[in-house]
Amino acid sequence: MHKIERRLCGQWKFRLDDVKEAFSKDYPDTDWESVWLPHDWSVKYPFSRNYSSGTGYLCGGTAWYRKHFILPEELRGKNIFLRFDGIYKNSQVWVNGYYLGKRPNGYISFQYDISEFACFGTRENVISVRVSHEDLADSRWFTGSGITRKVSLLVYDSIYPTEYGIFFEGTNVSDNSAEIRISNEILSTKDIKNLRICNKLYDAKRQLVLSLEGWSDSRRGEASIIETCGILKEPSLWSPERPALYTLETSASHAETGEEFIIDVQRVGIRSIAFDADSGFYLNGKRELIKGVCLHHDGGCLGAAMTKGVWRRRLKKLKAMGCNAIRMSHNPHMSELYELCDEMGFLVIDEAFDEWEAAKNKWHIGHNVYPPKHDGYAEDFPQWHEVDLTAMIRRDRNHPSVIMWSIGNEVDYPNDPYCHPSLSYMTGNNDENKPEAERVYNPAKPDAQRLPVIASRLADIVRRSDTSRPVTAALALPELSCRLGFIDHLDVAGYNYKEHLYEDDHKLYPHKPLIGSENDHSYAAWKAVIDNNYIAGQFLWTGIDFLGECKGWPIRGSYSGHMTTAGFEKADYFKRQSWWSDKAMVHIVTARASEDSGEWERMYESWNYIPGEEIEVRCFTNQENVCLYLNGVEHKQEAV
Repeated sequence: MHKIERRLCGQWKFRLDDVKEAFSKDYPDTDWESVWLPHDWSVKYPFSRNYSSGTGYLCGGTAWYRKHFILPEELRGKNIFLRFDGIYKNSQVWVNGYYLGKRPNGYISFQYDISEFACFGTRENVISVRVSHEDLADSRWFTGSGITRKVSLLVYDSIYPTEYGIFFEGTNVSDNSAEIRISNEILSTKDIKNLRICNKLYDAKRQLVLSLEGWSDSRRGEASIIETCGILKEPSLWSPERPALYTLETSASHAETGEEFIIDVQRVGIRSIAFDADSGFYLNGKRELIKGVCLHHDGGCLGAAMTKGVWRRRLKKLKAMGCNAIRMSHNPHMSELYELCDEMGFLVIDEAFDEWEAAKNKWHIGHNVYPPKHDGYAEDFPQWHEVDLTAMIRRDRNHPSVIMWSIGNEVDYPNDPYCHPSLSYMTGNNDENKPEAERVYNPAKPDAQRLPVIASRLADIVRRSDTSRPVTAALALPELSCRLGFIDHLDVAGYNYKEHLYEDDHKLYPHKPLIGSENDHSYAAWKAVIDNNYIAGQFLWTGIDFLGECKGWPIRGSYSGHMTTAGFEKADYFKRQSWWSDKAMVHIVTARASEDSGEWERMYESWNYIPGEEIEVRCFTNQENVCLYLNGVEHKQEAV
């Protein structure tokens, strides 16, 4: 039997209440609300200033989901897995009343083996999921609540891969050839002599271009690793300009029966990546300037229950802006987004954590309004960081779009939480309202000497699952972190808003590649990239507005994007397009002369002014000359 993958997205029962005994198979749920997945209950309820500003003044709580489904009799004896792409958060899962486990992290994919607990034929199966999101100030941005991503049922015969256990890699890549290595981590339900694995690679026209075979004896319940390797001639290389993809089909068979069945199908790409400390980033042997944006996971009014179609529309517009890279801020995103980045040609930084063992400030009554709260992932980090980081790497490592693994975002932010006596006065890039007491060294806070210790541990975890991509982190205070040895454990150092350090730090650390992992919208920040070949590129904060990180009630989101949450282009979008896009463009906006100028100045797409107001007309273009017409009459022509 070939692998079966069935989506379980329709007709779930939902109740926002911590219902006792709701895990029981026969619990009555007919009067519960019917919902489709993905589902985010936070955006279904009213905003309230009683909730947290950091998470967008939206509710959390504890809720239950239940799903009834039938499995045909012919699946009896097969290996059946229940896979969740993400549940925010603290999920607990039961099938037919049997407890399967829990997962605190709301952004991580995970699966359970339900083979022993499943019913077949006319007997019904019931999945029960408890979701607990009571600590509303648990994040610096909107998280959503619920089963916010897809759920799948995976069915295999007696031979099947471990969870994301098939690893595809192209090495020694050129236009002429590529060495293809595929590692197959396989389980079986019985002892098998001469287990055969066949990896077939098909091009976009469904033509077989490479077939690789490997053999091994397999013992019941023990993972066998079967390596296959071969040379592909004249590969179609993946790039942002030409995102060529192949289909990898993996099948298994054994000598006893001779039966062969497909155990996995996925899309892969072939490309080479390299970072050079003096000349930046190389893709397929050619220098590629990274023009990236940071993106949070929400979709405005959709909350965290995003769809592939919404992301496709957003990415299409970012592509038209000239963007070629995405930083997944600050957590793994839905798996469909990585598929789109593969298809549409975006380079990706995949980011695991926003905090480690010590909690950051979580604003709940307005951005930078003290006192903060300190809930969040830090309480789960000691027990779960290795499992969660490994899960992210294994899920996403076959995506050609992913070029770096980030082990943390601004975990070194000054005094939030780590500090160090070498800097008696510590401020960061976002401390305009920070009280004096929070700016000075405090020996009671976590010691920044812990940063390189944890970084070393996380980098080792990454490299156990993938050595083909560099490890990075987005540093908020490299002035200190570099001195402490944090960057010694990074292959590429990411700097957030530290363009003024590029020149000096390139001299201090001449063998360390540098990239702007988070940058403002200014031309100065972009000029620091194009004037210095050793900077691989930049990632703007942000590509799209997002919920949460609010200044204060009644504001519900951040306006730092080049597009609104609804996907409409702002004036800054066209300014950036004039700097980044190779396609001819021209665009007019207006601004009130009386309003402040600067990075976040207000510019308008419409003409909605009072007669007599002094108005500035701005024109963005990447052409050499532009002519302005006023009411159909040529007004002014300028050389750009």
